[in-house]
Amino acid sequence: MQGKNATATRTTAAAEGDVTVLLIGMRINHFWAVHHWLPVLLAMPRMLRELAKDPERGLLSHVLLTASPRTYYVVQYWESKEKLYRYAHSPDMFHHRAWAIINRKERKGQVRGHVGLWHEAYVVPEGSYESIYADMPAFGLAAAHGRVPLERRGKRARDRFAYRSQKTADAAEGRAEKRAVAPGKAPDGV
Repeated sequence: MQGKNATATRTTAAAEGDVTVLLIGMRINHFWAVHHWLPVLLAMPRMLRELAKDPERGLLSHVLLTASPRTYYVVQYWESKEKLYRYAHSPDMFHHRAWAIINRKERKGQVRGHVGLWHEAYVVPEGSYESIYADMPAFGLAAAHGRVPLERRGKRARDRFAYRSQKTADAAEGRAEKRAVAPGKAPDGV
């Protein structure tokens, strides 16, 4: 029996161009210090709700995950690194207030190692990612960018890695034309 919205085919993510991914999470270092880690644990769903209310902020999709009973994290897919930065630094958003609280506690020496925080951000250029989903609902990159039949991008991973959107192909062609003209020389026919 198929799961909700699962397809009985193989698909791949319809992403084109660069992909911006943020991994962000926390680790509970001392379970007994609930008053330190619970506010951190509850902050992420609040930020995700805030972003869901305003899609123009740039969060395309996210997946909540756990790595252990101590470690929780979110994989986020963003429209661009610029929108990710804009959200992180926007004084009217909850993320800004949450970091202000953490920084204030740190300056006062109130951070005692009860909860660890981390994030990793990646901008992955087209041609450096590929995906396949078999009998799956839209998930991960496909949830963020949509999905297409596998055949459109290639049945093999190397074919999907080789896929270039028209925008990327046009940009590459423009760069090649600029390199073909030596500095100080006019291109042929001009």
